[in-house]
Amino acid sequence: MAKSDIIAELRGRLGNDPEENDRILREEGEKFAREGNTEGFEAVGELLVENMPEARRQEIERLTHLDGLRLDEYHDNIVKLINEHKYVDSKPLAEKLYKKITIDYAETDTAKFVSLRNPFEDNLCQLLFRQEKTLNRAPFDLAAFLTTYAYILIETGGTVEAIPVLEKAMEYNPVDVGPMFELTEIYKLLKNQKKVMEMTRKALRVASSPVAIARCYANVGYTLTDTRDYEDAAAFYTASVMFAPNPAIPFEMQHLADLKGSPIIRPTHEQMKAVMDKYDIEFGPDQDVIKVAAQLSEYYLQRKDKINALRAMKLTYNLTRDEKLKALILSLDPEALVAVPRPDGNGRPNITQTINNSAED
Repeated sequence: MAKSDIIAELRGRLGNDPEENDRILREEGEKFAREGNTEGFEAVGELLVENMPEARRQEIERLTHLDGLRLDEYHDNIVKLINEHKYVDSKPLAEKLYKKITIDYAETDTAKFVSLRNPFEDNLCQLLFRQEKTLNRAPFDLAAFLTTYAYILIETGGTVEAIPVLEKAMEYNPVDVGPMFELTEIYKLLKNQKKVMEMTRKALRVASSPVAIARCYANVGYTLTDTRDYEDAAAFYTASVMFAPNPAIPFEMQHLADLKGSPIIRPTHEQMKAVMDKYDIEFGPDQDVIKVAAQLSEYYLQRKDKINALRAMKLTYNLTRDEKLKALILSLDPEALVAVPRPDGNGRPNITQTINNSAED
């Protein structure tokens, strides 16, 4: 159903009692959120604003709009300019959005804004980053908006300037690997091995997909190549392709052999783990990430919320490859994409085929 139709239908249910209208709209908003119905959720949001007292409505609009546009619409215009390679044109717009976010959504002595995108991120953040302050959920993905600004800075020659912007993005969403990966790219350019390792450990603590985990290991492999630790770099590249395929990795391995002047022998699993231990980097997903995903699966199953249960189970399966869980997923959704083991060049199954297409879903 189109958003305009949803708005019309909901308006027909509202009366003259603002409190009752607010209750109805919030219940509908929660339902649309559970269903993943973006059109419905946005419709409820517009009606909630309409239902507010004038002073409150003006304050909400001040927080959520910039130059007459909602912040997400404003950001969309910036992304459009980026896609057209108009980085110079996009920079002042992104800077204006950055300033608005850091002023209007600033942390106080008692509260801070977070832009957590789904129940998984919300629960993981509360588990790993306990706060005494009140957490206010921002209505937009502020971390993504700031990451966009950092990207523009890098493209226009402000690589070092982008560092505090990405650090601010991580404050708004400490479980989003996106800003972490962008920051890691900067440290790779700056040849700062210590910071690459530090950011990789942070990313692995919250990485919730095989693709994200693979990228972490590839980043370490890259920086170890720079420091001429060729055999160690090979161990991390090997770990990377165990989680997700990357056409660049075979070329990186050949590059290692060329630099070393002799063939690189693929390490055994035990040798690979020993190298990772040497750098205090874990192999595989963090157990807290798996725990949160599994607990969400159970929570939604108990409430017979099939849509969200499947999302949480798919996330859990992608990290664990639990065959019993795969069977349960297929019993609830026979049309779900399933892992199809595909032999790699050494006859081992390719474990990177996932039930869901989205790396972070």
